[in-house]
Amino acid sequence: MQAFFDDYVRLAGLATELVNTAPGVWHGEDQLSDPAALTGFLAEHGIDAEPATRDLDAVRDLRTGLREVLDARDAEVIASGASELAARGLGTVGLAPDAQGRQQWCARSRPDADLADHLAVLAGVGVLGALRTLGPERFRDCASDTCSGVFIDTTRPGRRRYCMPDLCGNRANVAAYRARRRATS
Repeated sequence: MQAFFDDYVRLAGLATELVNTAPGVWHGEDQLSDPAALTGFLAEHGIDAEPATRDLDAVRDLRTGLREVLDARDAEVIASGASELAARGLGTVGLAPDAQGRQQWCARSRPDADLADHLAVLAGVGVLGALRTLGPERFRDCASDTCSGVFIDTTRPGRRRYCMPDLCGNRANVAAYRARRRATS
């Protein structure tokens, strides 16, 4: 697997979504409950792999370490943690053609790296790219009162408030609407 440095938005999204599969975000329900759930997560991110149970455990451990990195708000701590994650499976750094055939900087996983180490390279590069380009102020907690999720805001305006806008943002909007209706009744 390889991670293009310019593709930090997609890779930071992968990191955010991986962290937010944790039971603490889903009120006790692990979104990576079995290898099939992990296969689905990987497919959503364009990663073709057939994980085994040992891969599931290793990815869950990665998720915990990645959460610690995203919880940090200090640029040096984020950079150090993301660098350590990327180094887990790092093979080489070099140039490779992107989808348009242009040569781009990329990090490649070691050929013998396991699935968690491949994901660590992808997530680490995404976090480092977001930190370099956007700064540590884009690493945020979900604004929902009922969510413990975190995210990297890679939107252009930088005003994202929720880890999962379709879920957490919608819940907050519905709650606010209901509160307004109760206030006018």
